[in-house]
Amino acid sequence: MTLETKKSVFVELGKFLSQFSEGNSTKKSDVLYNDIFFDDFEKLIHLSQSHNGWYTPEQVYFSVQSWAEALTEENINKWLSAYKIDENNENPKTVALILAGNIPLVGFHDFLSVLITGNKALVKTSSNDQHLLPFLAKYLIAVDENLKEKITFVEGKLENFDAVIATGSNNTSRYFEYYFKDKPSIIRKNRNSAAVLNGKETKEELEALGEDIFRYFGLGCRNVSKLFVPKGYSFDDFFQAVFKYQDVIQYEKYANNYDYNKAVFLMSNFKLIDNGFLTLKEDSSYASPISSVFYEYYENLEELEKRLQADQDQIQCIVGNDFVSHSIPFGKTQKPQLWDYADNVDTITFLLTTK
Repeated sequence: MTLETKKSVFVELGKFLSQFSEGNSTKKSDVLYNDIFFDDFEKLIHLSQSHNGWYTPEQVYFSVQSWAEALTEENINKWLSAYKIDENNENPKTVALILAGNIPLVGFHDFLSVLITGNKALVKTSSNDQHLLPFLAKYLIAVDENLKEKITFVEGKLENFDAVIATGSNNTSRYFEYYFKDKPSIIRKNRNSAAVLNGKETKEELEALGEDIFRYFGLGCRNVSKLFVPKGYSFDDFFQAVFKYQDVIQYEKYANNYDYNKAVFLMSNFKLIDNGFLTLKEDSSYASPISSVFYEYYENLEELEKRLQADQDQIQCIVGNDFVSHSIPFGKTQKPQLWDYADNVDTITFLLTTK
């Protein structure tokens, strides 16, 4: 398969995914193999919550739409223009992918990167997300059957591979680093995202920050779990802006976490700010539990910049209004571009340079 062929296959997948949105999925006549895949994918989206209680239809539709927006010819060309990729890759590597399952299709970018560079994907899905990616793989193979020999899903032990990309917790990463010590690898650990506020944010910006906090119930590494606020900051405007997300407490798993974590904090005599579906706790850590966001006061932006730089191995992304380096706009954390790499590690370069 030439590079252009591989690009076109993923553009077709983007067109397929673009048909699915909450309450308004629309079957389009110009999408390939809709007669085989459309109805089954719609059913799978609605069954996902039975496979993983966090995968509500709303969250799965959001993930699907995000990938539909990313997988356009323009985006793929822009992404790959920075690399020199062998058109035919006559010596493909088999890359083992150990995927996380915290949010729907969280491992799709690694899967895409392996295939677009002409390599073979040996995929071990998370037990929390075993159905969505295999379904999309079937669609890709229907579009171009040459991909059949490039994609393998395994349930047991990973064997016969040349490199590995593994995502897990800080604990599992130590196991990965030992187990794969003789293989070229990308090993991802826990990371969290933070927002830096200055007290001048508009209501619209704070509402968008709510999206960064509550999307996927806060389970993603790109979800904001930590706020840096100026000394004396009042959270009144913040709470008013995020009130639109109050329905999150209607989901049993989220509500159970809210009740449990709030009780633990209170029994420990921690001071909390609470609005009935979100607790704020002053804490220097980045990783807050579900239904809670940690906050910390700052007095000097220069000192905060130094702190964020020193902690960069704990931070996935920073949200703000450009008054700290490398910040992204409010409301954009869960819609990364193809060229926005997890942990800022360039997966394509890794795949192209690994021997």
